[in-house]
Amino acid sequence: MRTGLPVKATSDFIQAFQIEGHGVRGRLVRLFGVANEILSQHAYPEKVARLLAEMMALAAALAAALKYDGIFTLQASGNGPIGMLVVDLTSSGAMRGYAQFNRDRLAEIETQQPDPNLPRLLGSGYLAFTVDQGPETERYQGIVELTGATLVECVQHYFRQSEQLQAGLKVAAEFGQAGWRAAAIMLQRMPGQGMGELMSDASEDAWRRAFALMASCSDQELLNESLSSEDLLYRLFHEDGVRAFAPQGVEAKCRCSRERVTTMLGSLSSDELRELSIDERIIVTCEFCNRQYHFGLQEALSLKDTRTTHASIERDTP
Repeated sequence: MRTGLPVKATSDFIQAFQIEGHGVRGRLVRLFGVANEILSQHAYPEKVARLLAEMMALAAALAAALKYDGIFTLQASGNGPIGMLVVDLTSSGAMRGYAQFNRDRLAEIETQQPDPNLPRLLGSGYLAFTVDQGPETERYQGIVELTGATLVECVQHYFRQSEQLQAGLKVAAEFGQAGWRAAAIMLQRMPGQGMGELMSDASEDAWRRAFALMASCSDQELLNESLSSEDLLYRLFHEDGVRAFAPQGVEAKCRCSRERVTTMLGSLSSDELRELSIDERIIVTCEFCNRQYHFGLQEALSLKDTRTTHASIERDTP
């Protein structure tokens, strides 16, 4: 990701780091204000909100491991009570996310099992990673079956099946007095490490050690705002040496706008617009930020006329 937004100290950022001499790099993510702002825009049940908070932290960690200029999207879809979790993050650090769920089915599952795991909540489905760098480039997408009891296990399954990369992940999310907060730490083994059998063995040992140290990090440490990212990384990896790089800020920011909604309405037929209207009004609600856009029916119908006129002018212009 490119350096974009300023960093809110210890609050909302992605911290890149490298364990010295071992060919292991990583990302530490903390989303405290961001996670709470996005989740507070909807009245999500606790289990839905927790999964979406974890999804935000995972998306930030995964996006930061890529070189792209555009939008990274992480999406989990299934046939369970929670039908979809989706988070996207621009290369400049603007994040948004939402969840689709069936409240009645979710309540039924919770009655049967107070603490259902991911397969019970999402059912069978898929996990998708998408990188969109604009209309002039080819969109990349990787899709794997949802396999695992947690979102972390599903992501690690993706790495094993699709990328053939060694990566380790740990994620935490909680609701406290200040609202929701989420965090994640990710390790990635760099390709091409080791020269010969002895170096290869040393590299393997270093990777296993780094993975074990990462796994020792508690949820409380990940989510402790009074523990700086540098102090946390030092606590985990100081014996091997760790170098922290400049962090990137993350903010909660939706990309919806009245202009985009206007373009969408202008693409619909007159009959479709009339079907959408209630009492001669059309209300379009953004699934991500829950913001509403209001249009009169006649105003919406005129958008199509304007769009048609503009298209005619463009065709007639030499």
